[in-house]
Amino acid sequence: MTDRASKRAVLIAGPTASGKSALALALAEALGGTIINADSMQVYRDLRIVTARPSAQEEARVPHLLYGHVDAAENYSVGRWCVDASAALAAVERAGRLPVVVGGTGQIRSAVRERLEREGTAALYAELSARDAATARRLMPRDRARVTRALEVILATGRSLTDWHRDGMKPALDPAAAVKLFLDVERAELYRRIDARFDAMLASGALDEVRALGRRDLDPALPAMKAHGVPWLIRHLNGEIDLATAVDGAKRDTRRYSKRQGTWFRHQLPDWTWATLGTALGEIRRALGR
Repeated sequence: MTDRASKRAVLIAGPTASGKSALALALAEALGGTIINADSMQVYRDLRIVTARPSAQEEARVPHLLYGHVDAAENYSVGRWCVDASAALAAVERAGRLPVVVGGTGQIRSAVRERLEREGTAALYAELSARDAATARRLMPRDRARVTRALEVILATGRSLTDWHRDGMKPALDPAAAVKLFLDVERAELYRRIDARFDAMLASGALDEVRALGRRDLDPALPAMKAHGVPWLIRHLNGEIDLATAVDGAKRDTRRYSKRQGTWFRHQLPDWTWATLGTALGEIRRALGR
């Protein structure tokens, strides 16, 4: 990580339960930062516990933005987050604070790439044609890279790639102006952290939280209803499975997801710096020259 004078923000990513929130909090406290959420599930106000959102006490220590500001009945897209994040970044910079963006690990891109390997380009092109016919007509059906990218865009933002090209697709933050760090945790330790965190969620009231969400009778296809652990706990609350089975299923799904996250980052974002829990804060401070 070089060119310290040009670095105006910090991006922290990593697998679930790797310690991203704690690192962001330590960094923001040390350097006068404001934490901006980029986790797709921590935006939902109904799910503080089961999504491991920062506690009210942690949020009081430094400013936190874009946490718990969306109702679970909404389908909050990456496109909407980009608009909200742009406004948040501008506000943080006006206040003279360091933006610390935490979360966001390419979930949609990872899922589409997995489907590409499993189902092939033709299946992805067929879905693109159904969702975004204008862009599909401009592409060759066997153009693996462009078909994949176009489908990722429509799924992530709800807008056609054709629309983005017409209107001008501007990133919320220039990646060149940010310190980009991926928090790496050895797999066995990460799995231990995932299991321990889920046990702690249950002890803190996750079951009651999911019970309250279930009483709203929301569409199971909504993103909030698919947060890690929610479908399993709802099945338990509906009497379909016992609690032990629900817990085992939730932990297993989360462990598998964390493995996909690491694989995606290794292949898609090679310019990010990888660091351990013990070295991450020092790496970031050195890159910022602070």
